[in-house]
Parts: sequence; C-alpha cells; structure tokens
Amino acid sequence: MKFPTISIPLVALATAVFANPETQASQDRILTLDGAIAGGEIALTRADVLEFPQHQIVTTTSVTDGPQTFEGFLIRDLLQALDADGDVVVARALNDYQIEIPISDFECFDVIGALSMGGVPLSPRDKGPIWIVYPRDDHPELQDIRYDTRWVWQLVSLHVQ
Repeated sequence: MKFPTISIPLVALATAVFANPETQASQDRILTLDGAIAGGEIALTRADVLEFPQHQIVTTTSVTDGPQTFEGFLIRDLLQALDADGDVVVARALNDYQIEIPISDFECFDVIGALSMGGVPLSPRDKGPIWIVYPRDDHPELQDIRYDTRWVWQLVSLHVQ
C-alpha cells in the first residue's frame, strides 16, 4: 500500500537524514530499512530517529507488570518519509526473530518504535534500542496474541514488501 503524501517538514527531515553519507556509514546505527522504499537500504542512528516527532503511549504489555509509559517515533511517519510502497513489513530482532506485520497496522493504530520506557532509554539488555509498541489498552482488538507477537523488541531491521 502506498502512503499518502507527507508534509513538507517531514520531507525535508527525511532528505537531510537519509542523504547524509555519514549517517549511512555510522557504526552506531540502530535500525536498517530496505525493500520497497525510496533510496534503497537506509541505516539510521538513534539521533536520526529522534528527529522524528516523538509520541508517548501508556499501555500494558504481555511481558511487563502494570501500565508502562513508552516514548518513540510513529513507525507510520518513518515509512511515509521513506515513501514505503508495500503491504507488509518484515520486522527482525537482534536474535533473528522475524515476523510479518501488515502495514495496515501502522495506518490504523499509533504503533511506535519505542526508544524509552518510563523515561529510561531502552538498551539491548531491556528490549532496546527499539521496541515496536502498540497502543494495546486503547483498542480491545489489540489485546490478542496475534498482536502480541508483533511487539518486536531489540528491533534491528524493517524490510518493506
């Protein structure tokens, strides 16, 4: 599925971030994107993803106690900035766990790439540096095991197809 045209500020941000060769070659990249996106393979650092508008979700998870506060970028914004043109994203974690996530999830729900939980930056020891987080408590349909498997922690890549 093709995302709608995005705003000028987000286009300018994407152009600045994705055209920077230093960003591409950086050793501290935390997320790689490829597949049906503009510009071929893209490698992003924490600083790059922090340039996107940050959003907060307070929700419960299947692996933590009680509601947690997560902060990060909308995955929808990232896919829009890359002119993603697909129906599915294959999300891969540090341990090679992979799952297909319908792009419609990102259109229908404010799914974030969480960079922090409870105000503390996520590290690989605690499900970071990026954890795909759904607004589970805001939508009863998200309280289903099918969605729980899409909460990829230690996210390292997204492949759009």
